[in-house]
Amino acid sequence: MYEITKYASPIGMITLASDGQNVIGLWLEGQKYHGETLFEEWVENDRLPVFELAKQWLDQYFAGEAPAIADLPLAPIGSEFRQAVWKILEEIPYGQVVTYGQIAEKMALDMGRSTMSSQAVGGAVGHNPISIIIPCHRVVGSDGSLTGYAGGLPNKIKLLTLEGVDMTDLYVPKQGTAL
Repeated sequence: MYEITKYASPIGMITLASDGQNVIGLWLEGQKYHGETLFEEWVENDRLPVFELAKQWLDQYFAGEAPAIADLPLAPIGSEFRQAVWKILEEIPYGQVVTYGQIAEKMALDMGRSTMSSQAVGGAVGHNPISIIIPCHRVVGSDGSLTGYAGGLPNKIKLLTLEGVDMTDLYVPKQGTAL
């Protein structure tokens, strides 16, 4: 059985999910793939200690601080490939962005391959079940396009702006994205 709680953030209501010990999900209201990893029944529990930790982390984050991801017990549910991509996301420094291509290069190196598909990486980034904490919003297209955020591009822009990212060379593409 999973447990969930809600958190009112400056970018809308957030749902947090836990297995009782770890954060396993964080989704914005209306987010694409919302709760897709919750295969079991769930109950609301606003008093779970891990939720208190996560809410404190989010309070710090939305106050413009850079809380450490390692301060939270995280256990995202996903394939081995997705888990590896999400670990790379955790390494992206607060206030900085990387490209899907850069993550693909790192994945290829880690897997002993000469290349890796940026689209495969994009799929894993887009299905990140612990949004914001595992910072998928810090990933951009190689041309500076703000693309592929399941929480919506307006929220991606708000999060990057909150972190003080230089938005000068970043832009919203005129056409929709695949993610």
